[in-house]
Amino acid sequence: MDFGDEVQKVYCWISHIGSLGLKVLWHFLHFIVSVWFLARQAAYVLESCFISSGLLKRYEALNLGNLRYLAIVIESEEAHQIPKVIELLNWLATIGVKHVCLYDNEGVLKKSKEAILEKLTDATLFEGVDENNLLLDQEHITLEFASISDGKGAVTKAANLLFMKYLKSADSGGSSEESIFTEPHMAEALKAVGCRGPDPDLLLIYGPVRCHLGFPAWRIRYTEIIHMGPLKSMKYGSLLKAIYKFSMVHQNYGT
Repeated sequence: MDFGDEVQKVYCWISHIGSLGLKVLWHFLHFIVSVWFLARQAAYVLESCFISSGLLKRYEALNLGNLRYLAIVIESEEAHQIPKVIELLNWLATIGVKHVCLYDNEGVLKKSKEAILEKLTDATLFEGVDENNLLLDQEHITLEFASISDGKGAVTKAANLLFMKYLKSADSGGSSEESIFTEPHMAEALKAVGCRGPDPDLLLIYGPVRCHLGFPAWRIRYTEIIHMGPLKSMKYGSLLKAIYKFSMVHQNYGT
């Protein structure tokens, strides 16, 4: 065996050892991450149980003064779990949240609103309430149902309404200032087409992804957003903790 064969043999041996070492390192890191994830999930479940049982006293007295309107965004596949949605709404009513917007992209919750309302006591639809008195009503839980059609589709309808209004104004010899519209004009147009609800103070997302899933962007300019995980894994303690954390946040809106 010549010197070249010896070098090649040593090189193959080193490559084999290196490959084996990388595999061992990868499995070790995978094990560490898995243990960390399981420990985090266990801590999450235990904390939720402690909060639900009342052992953590700081969660007992919630200041809901800043939570005038709450939005719940649910991934459309999970939105078919209507019993879970009803359970979530009952939890919110128990906590003291009175005004809720339910949103899913495909409008599953909209189609099921009669079934949801049947299972809730003292629940009213947002459409049937005077918006000026909405936030003053503390006797009922008020529900708004929204979907993707209240997003881009609503903007299109509102823009068409404004266009027709200002086209009519131009034909009648109106001033050029009347052809300029601002955010309040857009809000008024959205309200006219039935797609303008209050801006939520807090938005809770139930689903696998961390995004608002098409919830109308103009309504969440100053909204606090929290991802809650899958709807099937929801826990009362986690909901209480999310609302408690929001109640402790000081929001600066600027000028």
